[in-house]
Amino acid sequence: MASDILRSGVWNSRIAAPDTTGKEKWLGYLLGPAGALLLNAVLSSYLNVYYTDVLGLTTVGGGVFLVLFPIISKIIDAITNILMGYLIDRTRSRHGKARPWLLLSAPLLAITGILLFTVPDASTTVQVIWVILSYNLFYSFAYTIFSMSHNLMVPLSTRNTLQRGQLSVFNQISNIMITGIIVALIFPMLVMPMIGVDQNRWILVMSIISILALPLTLLEYYYTKERITEESGGSATEDAQAKVSYKAQLKAIFTDRYMLLIFGYFLIWIIGVSLKNLSLVYYSNYVLGTYNDGITQMLISVIGGIPMGIGIFIVWPLAKRFGKRNLTLYGFVLMAVGSAICWMFPKDMTIFLAGQFIKNIGGLPCAYVFMALFADTLDHVEWKVGFRVDGIAMSVYNTISVAMIGVTTGIFNGMLSASGYVAPYYDASGELIAIQSSNVQSTITFAFVGLETITSIVLVILLAFLNVERDIDQKQQVIKARKEGRFHA
Repeated sequence: MASDILRSGVWNSRIAAPDTTGKEKWLGYLLGPAGALLLNAVLSSYLNVYYTDVLGLTTVGGGVFLVLFPIISKIIDAITNILMGYLIDRTRSRHGKARPWLLLSAPLLAITGILLFTVPDASTTVQVIWVILSYNLFYSFAYTIFSMSHNLMVPLSTRNTLQRGQLSVFNQISNIMITGIIVALIFPMLVMPMIGVDQNRWILVMSIISILALPLTLLEYYYTKERITEESGGSATEDAQAKVSYKAQLKAIFTDRYMLLIFGYFLIWIIGVSLKNLSLVYYSNYVLGTYNDGITQMLISVIGGIPMGIGIFIVWPLAKRFGKRNLTLYGFVLMAVGSAICWMFPKDMTIFLAGQFIKNIGGLPCAYVFMALFADTLDHVEWKVGFRVDGIAMSVYNTISVAMIGVTTGIFNGMLSASGYVAPYYDASGELIAIQSSNVQSTITFAFVGLETITSIVLVILLAFLNVERDIDQKQQVIKARKEGRFHA
């Protein structure tokens, strides 16, 4: 029955052109992903705040629960990512191998996103069980399905490196600009002061955002196209690909130096970014500003958003001229300088914002061209071994992401607990008390800007060895010749 439904013309892509189109860029890669990415961005910044400040879970198990729970949950998430990679690589449909999973993810995101916040007003035990189940239903199930399929759309869209780069930029506009405007401006200025620590208001706001993900994810499904998957067209090439063992795919990616460098790059980057995202709200509330003042977080985010807006127009022309790897490397040099300035002057608004501007200028290449660089690496591996490794490579990529997010969340909550973090509370007169000690402030500052200074320096060194794009055009010609039967390795 399910296969009959998928064979129906109603599920066909609305994109038929052999080259990427304007509709594809604007609807499939910019607007379509915005719903799920917005939901994830809000959760990355505020779900931990909901747990610590609204539900008051910092005291459960003497603070141990919020340390171990995200780490254990991400182990489950890592397993489901590996499973999804296996399933995607073995999915055969005329809609592609990743797009059908986008279709499935649309309703799941909406339902599980709501469940995250509808924690019942019951005993602590009931609340803890609800938190564990809802968290894993969203991250280990719904968002894993979306993220795996969504992240593969750029690598599977086309072999044309120029078109692929453009799609990567549009994809990141959705991720950075659209979600950033809401998370960086509207939430700290309007939403957070309005909802405060009122659980019912949190549920209302997050339900609206969760429901919005449904139609927009369907838009991404309908306005994307897997041209690389379609190259085989159900031929012997596809049959041969289907017979490639999981072990062979694993060997292909873990014995290739460029793929290992990509994974190492992403591992280091995600650690710094995860701690920064987790600590942004806390830094704005307790170090640079006051609790939900509506302005501090907005200023930090605006200074970060201005360079990202500039990046839409300048990053890809610069990447074509200097190379994706080179531009990204130089960007991390700037990021290290900007983060170091912020670390040295964490409470001086003017100097701190100047450092943020420098840091975010440096972060432009990483933000906009990484997926195109990852796609080059996938093509390089195909040239080397003769078969695609999209699903398994993306499962490792996503496993790194979810595992490190869980680990860094646990570490951050442990740092807060160890330094003496006190959740906001109302005193006898009804006044909200939200003040932290200097030890807590120093801990939050390191998480927000200190670690990113260190990781940026490490990434500069690592990127010096990642020159995969140097001869990618010639490798793609070999791949094309193989498929046409004109070349034999």
